[in-house]
Amino acid sequence: QVQLVESGGGLVQAGGSLRLSCTASGRTFSSYTMGWFRQAPGKERDFVAAISWSGGRPYYRDSVKGRFTISRDNAKNTVYLQMNSLKPEDTALYYCAAGRALLVQTPREVGHWGQGTQVTISS
Repeated sequence: QVQLVESGGGLVQAGGSLRLSCTASGRTFSSYTMGWFRQAPGKERDFVAAISWSGGRPYYRDSVKGRFTISRDNAKNTVYLQMNSLKPEDTALYYCAAGRALLVQTPREVGHWGQGTQVTISS
């Protein structure tokens, strides 16, 4: 069983930056594809970014490409999401996700979720 705990959310102005962290319990962290999803009020939970177990092949939703960077440190059981040039439309509850599939781009492919961390961007 993998437990995920996010941190790093907050309130920032548009154009600012935040770095989210997600630390996992368990010794099998390095075997999971790790990702981030987000959910705004009244909307579905959407894919943001994911990274394979080796740290290679990160992939992103189009609207965050060039602004967000996902990375992982398997020695620390932690995955990060660096978010730059933030926009009001990035406001959402951000969830850390772990999945066994090579590609994790829909909630169906996620085996474990964190509790979420709120990101609010003011205009």
